[in-house]
Amino acid sequence: MNKIVKKVLVGLLIVLILIQFIRIDKANPSADPAQDIITILQPPEELADLMKVSCYDCHSYHTSYPWYTNIAPFSFWIKQHINEGRHHLNFSEWGTYTDKRAHHKLEECYEEVLEGHMPLPSYTWMHADAKLSDEERKALAGWFQDQMSNYNPQ
Repeated sequence: MNKIVKKVLVGLLIVLILIQFIRIDKANPSADPAQDIITILQPPEELADLMKVSCYDCHSYHTSYPWYTNIAPFSFWIKQHINEGRHHLNFSEWGTYTDKRAHHKLEECYEEVLEGHMPLPSYTWMHADAKLSDEERKALAGWFQDQMSNYNPQ
């Protein structure tokens, strides 16, 4: 191996070691249970359980951080996914959404779940229990669709 390649590899190794000391914030913000979608819309228990397993790690303040979130740079990537997921849809803040926003989010949930875009394949790869069967996908998407009638999109 030539000297330049060795220096680059040693440099990368040093950077990988040093970034292990940069920790992500794993604290879940406090959440008012009365604002949670499950409290407000009261889905059947099996659908509530599906949402908790398949959606809540990225779309609520009830994130469980697995062991590999202690390893940089994976931790940075995962934290970014969580922040982005909460930004787009946060089931813990459901009660704060306007009717128009709630209706739109339910419509998005219906489409994303039914079309298989959610949960993300990169998530289900590491969380096999979050993968939805065709029946679960149809049931959850159907529930999201049914709930749209609770909100006036005007």
